[in-house]
Amino acid sequence: MRTETNAAAAPARRTVRYVEHIMGMPISLALRGRHVDDDAACRAWAAATAILREADRVFSTYRADSYISRLGRGELGVEDCPPEVAEVLALGAAAERESAGAFSVRGLRRDGAVVLDPSGVVKGWAVERAAAELENLEDTDFCLSAGGDMTCRTLHPDVAPWRIGIEDPADPGRILAVVPVFTGAVATSGTAHRGQHLVDARTGRPPTGVASVTVVAASLTRADVDATAAYAHGREAAHWLETRPGRSGLVVWDDGTTTTVEPVLPQT
Repeated sequence: MRTETNAAAAPARRTVRYVEHIMGMPISLALRGRHVDDDAACRAWAAATAILREADRVFSTYRADSYISRLGRGELGVEDCPPEVAEVLALGAAAERESAGAFSVRGLRRDGAVVLDPSGVVKGWAVERAAAELENLEDTDFCLSAGGDMTCRTLHPDVAPWRIGIEDPADPGRILAVVPVFTGAVATSGTAHRGQHLVDARTGRPPTGVASVTVVAASLTRADVDATAAYAHGREAAHWLETRPGRSGLVVWDDGTTTTVEPVLPQT
């Protein structure tokens, strides 16, 4: 997981922060520029959080009444759910193909049961949708974070980038690296904060050899999915991430060593 260590800006571009607890995690927004604490900023923040609350209502696996929980129990069909459910399941199916089955929204538990859990898609997808409500703020940069995964926008080339700290999974109070991001997304998968909740969908077992994977990409949806998929590959995490066009990242191994993944340009 990353933390926003310092959203540095040029003089006279002050930063104002907002925080809510939604989807079982802290959601934070940093704004700098023209609209940081006026009515326009407050409306945009309210609209963004409303999208995240709706995503929680539809997709939370911790709520028995959510559409995804009812779908998983067989009480509903996909056609009975909001259209966003089919969208998220399609993203999950594509990720499963691209990860050779290591990532799946239908997880295999150790007891052999198959459970529907699109959490590896939903967070990045929902935050990216919420960030669209901030894009109409004129002359305003933003960094929207959900539990450390974040999407950023910077409109002015003469200001400093957002500085995203990558935590040491063995000691979350220590920063291993800082990633400067003007416009783009950063996501991390690991078990430092939530315990061992990630598995290789092919086996139903936690991957070995890897402690965390951070991915930098243009889209938070893709960064979040690829970070989870790479983590699920265990000792092959860096090798798999190297195949993903346009991605860069940092893999932290369970012995504390790291591997930096440089972006691969798409073939033309």
